[in-house]
Amino acid sequence: MDAITGLFYAFAAVLLFAAFKVITARNPVHAALYLVLAFFQASALWILLKAEFLAIALVLVYVGAVMVLFLFVVMMLDINLDGARKGFWKHFPLAAGVGALIALEMAAVLMGGFRLSEAPKSVLAVGETAVQLSNTKELGKVLYSQYLYPLEVAAAILLVAMIAAIALTLRQRKDSKAINPADQIRVKSTDRVRLVKMKPTFAAPEPVAAAVEEKKA
Repeated sequence: MDAITGLFYAFAAVLLFAAFKVITARNPVHAALYLVLAFFQASALWILLKAEFLAIALVLVYVGAVMVLFLFVVMMLDINLDGARKGFWKHFPLAAGVGALIALEMAAVLMGGFRLSEAPKSVLAVGETAVQLSNTKELGKVLYSQYLYPLEVAAAILLVAMIAAIALTLRQRKDSKAINPADQIRVKSTDRVRLVKMKPTFAAPEPVAAAVEEKKA
């Protein structure tokens, strides 16, 4: 067993452990942190497969942005764990069956790749010279030539989803305490304070009343 094979089994073992803890952790914050660990291990496996661009994209996009957002949302929400666990064993057989079916399908697809005798090489022989290929460069060529229209469709769908999310957050809610900044800018001092002249509730003492009358005179 060489060093690359040993690293593969080490990363794969940690990945399986982290994925198992994601679905079994009682604390949702701990589950999110285990998912971050699983993403890092998957990124390491991709580096071993010489897919550096996918590895760094997984770390920057999912770990650096998506999972941080998930973690903050989970920490800010008051999740009722007792209510979330209701009906777990009732739906467990169906969930286990679906999970086993997905595992069998993935195994059937991946078994062909496990039969490779040697690792894929990123060197292309042209005549008597060898040309070093770049994964990122080749991926960019394929993405913006062969898959240009699917990429534009995906970008349009993400744009619509982003606009819809903003529209949902800016809708008028009865329980919202937001203040319109335009109303704050246009405010005047006369709108803030109004002086109302009211009669005293209790009569002033005689010496004080006499002094007030003399002052008015």
